[in-house]
Amino acid sequence: MGTIMWTHTDEAPLLATYSLLPVIKAFTSSAGVDVETRDISVAGRILALFPERVDDDLARDALAELGQLAREPEANIVKLPNISASLVQLKKAIAELQAKGFDIPSYPDHPATAEDRAVLAKYATVTGSAVNPVLREGNSDRRAPEAVKNYTRMHPHTMGEWSSDSKTNVTTMTDNDFRHNEKSVIMPTEDTLTITLTGHDGTETVLRSDLKVLEGEVIDGTFMSAKALDAFLLDAISRAKEEGVLFSAHLKATMMKVSDPIIFGHVVRAYFKDVYDKYGATLLTAGLNGENGLGAILDGLTELDNGEEIRAAINDALVDGPELAMVNSSRGITNLHVPSDVIVDASMPAMIRTSGHMWNADNQEQDTLATIPDSSYAGIYQVVIDDCRANGAFDPATMGTVPNVGLMAQKAEEYGSHDKTFKILYDGTVTVTNSAGEVLISHDVEAGDIWRACQTKDTPIRDWVKLAVDRSRKSGMKAIFWLDDKRAHDRNLIGLVEKYLQDHDTEGLDISIASPVEATKTTVERLRRGEDTISVTGNVLRDYNTDLFPILELGTSAKMLSIVPLMAGGGLFETGAGGSAPKHVQQLQEENHLRWDSLGEFLALAESLRLEADYGNARADVLASALDRATETLLVEGKSPSRNVGEIDNRGSHFYLALFWAEELAAQTDDADLAATFGPVAAQLRDNADTIASELLAVQGSPADLGGYYFPDDAKTTVVMRPSKTFNRIIDELSHV
Repeated sequence: MGTIMWTHTDEAPLLATYSLLPVIKAFTSSAGVDVETRDISVAGRILALFPERVDDDLARDALAELGQLAREPEANIVKLPNISASLVQLKKAIAELQAKGFDIPSYPDHPATAEDRAVLAKYATVTGSAVNPVLREGNSDRRAPEAVKNYTRMHPHTMGEWSSDSKTNVTTMTDNDFRHNEKSVIMPTEDTLTITLTGHDGTETVLRSDLKVLEGEVIDGTFMSAKALDAFLLDAISRAKEEGVLFSAHLKATMMKVSDPIIFGHVVRAYFKDVYDKYGATLLTAGLNGENGLGAILDGLTELDNGEEIRAAINDALVDGPELAMVNSSRGITNLHVPSDVIVDASMPAMIRTSGHMWNADNQEQDTLATIPDSSYAGIYQVVIDDCRANGAFDPATMGTVPNVGLMAQKAEEYGSHDKTFKILYDGTVTVTNSAGEVLISHDVEAGDIWRACQTKDTPIRDWVKLAVDRSRKSGMKAIFWLDDKRAHDRNLIGLVEKYLQDHDTEGLDISIASPVEATKTTVERLRRGEDTISVTGNVLRDYNTDLFPILELGTSAKMLSIVPLMAGGGLFETGAGGSAPKHVQQLQEENHLRWDSLGEFLALAESLRLEADYGNARADVLASALDRATETLLVEGKSPSRNVGEIDNRGSHFYLALFWAEELAAQTDDADLAATFGPVAAQLRDNADTIASELLAVQGSPADLGGYYFPDDAKTTVVMRPSKTFNRIIDELSHV
């Protein structure tokens, strides 16, 4: 029996799994395919850090297991979105687990002992992009499925109108940031590198002494000047005030778990400069530096003797400064409250789709100055904004599509930089030296600067180029490598791309290289003409583009087909780029309505089943084809989740998928046994459709008790997510056939 590994993750995707997985297991068992779960949730990963303190079943390091499996040719993993935890989220998860009786240590904010430092090191492995780099042993192939694209053209989603006098813009640094300070080398041999900070007075701190690199690997070093960052932020805040637009900051304080929280702290302190000028010593001594957001500062004021005085000063600053973009106007949650609330790759496309607007404190739409400090990729958003200002909103009914081939295997590029990113302790020079003591990279830095190194291995680069050529050949689409010859890393990649393209037959293909800004201009021009363009990008731009274009094309990035052909063979199938949707959980808790759309799961499962067919299971292919037809019927029949309570939600969409899937299997003629098995199932589901729909709707409108947020109670969550006794009976009976 083949085995599909289905990941147990967090928030909305986890809740949806409670409803969907019983259906999947019942259907796939008929084709001899087993589906197992592996817990890679934040809570699960925390508990796995302390195996001596928890039961054996919770001590299992499921992420490490899946990471090893991803290097095996038989790997077949369906990866749902998980939380890339900020420090705030990590602490909340720890507190919830402790409240449930788990004997795990608190997060040591001020580690004073060896034990504290050991605990801190363990918890550091859970924050940020801790999951994806472990599983992504291949590069990314993300695209809008043809059925989804066709449906969107027939039923286009709403797009906010753009005005030619819109004041919305992006502001970004013009020097002394990561892009401008980057240096890059290609390793001539396998080696071990050392990263050292040497002060002007001779003081030496070894930041890393064990950086293993391979022959042909691209190694980068760069830094962001703290002084330049502060000057830029003060200018941006002043500009937003002067132009009468909202001030918003857009970072990646989850995935970039070292650098971006530090930058976020600079943003908070810059906005509240007068407060920190007066009360900075008190706030900083209390650990209230803004890196965990304004919300953490406000919470921490209760512990300070002059906390109310500082709170009043903060309120004055909010009145005197530019208006802040809001995450939740009704609750007073600003753009600066929580670092993980505003993630650039999701927040910027949402703003562009909404007329270039974000929400103000009065819950009204308003133009904004989108502040993206590092200039590496900020320009792509300005291009799209300028295009919308000149040409109006895109039309989903006529626009083309932008698939992505992303370089991400083996922790490629910036998303693998966490363990090589440092806040500089004192003025001096950072050097990267090889084992012979030769200096490969050197930067003069000042205290407070953020320095980082990145690695990109040669094998993933070769595979990336091959995948781009393959996708261009199969699709017939133009492909553009988004590489900036003004950036050191990209200059090295341009040379390698040009070299490795010669290993492939590119006759008749349209493949080119352009900077991200120029590539965006070409892509949006083609989009408006209804033409399709593959964006071939590095790791961060992969994330940005697979939210930006799908949100404009499809209304959500969750509808993308996301395949990772693993370099060892096998496949990792990601269920879209829609995040873990905390707001969806809040709505479920308040109204028992889950608006999460599992379309990404449906699409990934079909591809996962096709992989089982490649291993020789013909029935799996029949299941996959029937599932694709059922998914298209689901879209055409309008059975996707609604945002509104009292209407179909995630659970209802799962019922209709099961109905349409069973009907397709009953009607197909490729496998008579499957048709015989699912004929009665389809009849039962169809005959009881009204009853099941009624049972699913009846529970909505009242609060739902999950028994936890990061570690929900299994029994309670099952009751919430499987409320139809009639549907459950039919599916459970199928499971035992």
